[in-house]
Amino acid sequence: MYGEHHDLRHDLPEHEDAIHALKISNAHFAKLFDEYHEVDKEIRRIEQEIEARGDFAMEDLKKQRILLKDELLEMIRAHEIAEGTN
Repeated sequence: MYGEHHDLRHDLPEHEDAIHALKISNAHFAKLFDEYHEVDKEIRRIEQEIEARGDFAMEDLKKQRILLKDELLEMIRAHEIAEGTN
């Protein structure tokens, strides 16, 4: 759906504690988290026609969002395993 929010807390509510812990304890995670949300925000702006971009640029942004989400989820799962909270 256009304009739909894909923020991690919304998409992954079952991992909210791990997301919070990683944001405050892992600078790399925090950087990727911020980058993910900036890409998601840019996609929503394009979908809502606030910004204009070509189809290829939009697809590149969506691919970037997926790659970032995959990397973040991998870090979340590793954290949960290490903490015994999975």
